[in-house]
Amino acid sequence: MQHAQSVTFKPGGNATTEDAHRVHFYRLLAHYLSAPPSLASLGIAAGLSAQPGTPLGDTVNLLADAARQTSVTAEADAYQALFIGLGRGIFVPYGSYYLTGFLHEKPLARLRSDMSALGIARNEEVSEPEDHISAVLEMMAGLIAGDFGSASAEVQKRFFEAHVGSWAAHFFRDLSLDQTSAFYAALGALGLRFLDIEESAFSLV
Repeated sequence: MQHAQSVTFKPGGNATTEDAHRVHFYRLLAHYLSAPPSLASLGIAAGLSAQPGTPLGDTVNLLADAARQTSVTAEADAYQALFIGLGRGIFVPYGSYYLTGFLHEKPLARLRSDMSALGIARNEEVSEPEDHISAVLEMMAGLIAGDFGSASAEVQKRFFEAHVGSWAAHFFRDLSLDQTSAFYAALGALGLRFLDIEESAFSLV
């Protein structure tokens, strides 16, 4: 069984061109939500470019612009304030918390059950519960890329609706409106726009 988390930007070899782009976006979002950006990953964000004049393209360019105007130190402080804090951060980026107001609740149990059924194993080196935003985004990327075996559009849709679409857009919307970090606000806007596209596409499945 494959582990759920990764920080690579490269899509799996079984993805179509369109799916490879989806994998890239899922993993890009997951990467910056799993830890503060390093100098190298901040440079990757600064180098992003997309066709302007479209909602997704504009948010990609917004993230790139924010990355060019910040620093590793500033975003390390922002990550601490946003997601860790002294007792807790401004945001608690877990599915159980967003859906029930508490950690380690039924949404996490359902996720673990679905992970087992799909052959997705918990990464024992990661202490976070599996319903952390970065982990569920990585799982979606893995399903699309074929990292966990072949997953049909219907399987992807069920996982998305249960473990991503049910709460992640709310998280990204909240993040996009926060003023702690222009970089993370831009990441929130990008995540919100991308998930809106995903939800629309899955509605046709």
